[in-house]
Amino acid sequence: MTRSPRIGVSMSSSHAVGDPAEGARRMIERAAAASRSGLDFLSVGDQHATASPYYQNVPMMGRLLAEWDDRPAGLLFLLPLWHPVLLAEQVGTLAALQRGTVIVQTGLGGGETQFAAMGRSLRNRVGDFEECFRVASALLAGETVDSERFGIVGARISPVPDQEIEWWMGAGVPRAMERAARLSPDFYAGPGHDLEGSKEVLGMYLRAAEKVGSRPRRLVLRKDVLVAGDDDLARRVAEPVIASGYRGFPPEALVVGSPARVAEELAAYVELGYTDIAVRQLPVDQALAVRSLELLGEVRRELRGGSD
Repeated sequence: MTRSPRIGVSMSSSHAVGDPAEGARRMIERAAAASRSGLDFLSVGDQHATASPYYQNVPMMGRLLAEWDDRPAGLLFLLPLWHPVLLAEQVGTLAALQRGTVIVQTGLGGGETQFAAMGRSLRNRVGDFEECFRVASALLAGETVDSERFGIVGARISPVPDQEIEWWMGAGVPRAMERAARLSPDFYAGPGHDLEGSKEVLGMYLRAAEKVGSRPRRLVLRKDVLVAGDDDLARRVAEPVIASGYRGFPPEALVVGSPARVAEELAAYVELGYTDIAVRQLPVDQALAVRSLELLGEVRRELRGGSD
C-alpha cells in the first residue's frame, strides 16, 4: 500500500446547460485547475441514455489530457454495458496519448432504462461484468482472446499499452467485495458514508480480501467535497446543496470547509487506511468549483506533511 495519501479528482460529467459546449468548457477548465493544483490523478465517469447532458468518458478524457500531463488518469466503465473489445481498444488508444498509469474504474451499473437502452440485461450483469473484465484485461495485456458469452473469436487489439493499467473495483456489499478482491488488488469505495460508515466499508473489504487470499494495494475512497477560503464561506455555499438532500447522502458524508478543515477531515479517512481520496466537487457555480480545485492543492500538501 502507498504510504503518502494521493488526492485526485473525480470529474463530474453531468452538466445541465442549454448550450452543450458550455458543459464541456466547464470540464476543461476544471481539469486545468486540477492540473495546476498538482493533484495526483484525474478521472471521469460513465453513464448512458441520459435525459440531460452527460459528457461521454472516452472523447472527454481525450480532450482533458491536453490539460493534464503524465500523472495517472482514468475512466469509469460500467462493464456490463460495454463490449470488451471496444473497451480495450478505447483504453489502449488513450494510453498512447498519456504515458502515465491508466486507471480503469469499474462498476456494475444499474437502472432498467439505461440497460434497456444499451441492449443489455440487468439479470446478466454480474456474469457480464466478470467476462468483460477477463476479456478486456487479457486484450490489454496483448493476448488473443475468445469469449463464448460475447461471441468473440480470435480477438486482439492494437495499440497495446506499454504502461500499467490499474483496475479499481467498486463494490459495496461483502459478496461483491469478494469478487472485487479476487479480480484486482485495487478497491474503490463509494462516497455515501460518514467516517464510521467508511470504516465499516473498509473493514468489510479487507475481510473479503483476506478470505480470497488477495493482497490489497490501492484503497481508494471517493468523497464529495467543497473547499473555500474560509469555513463560513464554504458552509454558506454548500448549505443549499445539503438542504436539497444532495444524492441522498447524509450531510456528515460531505466534506466542506477551508483547506485546513478539509485536510483535517480527509486525514481521518486516511488514518483508517485509505491510500487515495478521489474528490468530486459539490455542484456549485463554476468559479467556486474551480477555486475549490485550486485550494485542493493546499489540502494535498497538508495531508502529505507539506511535501509535493
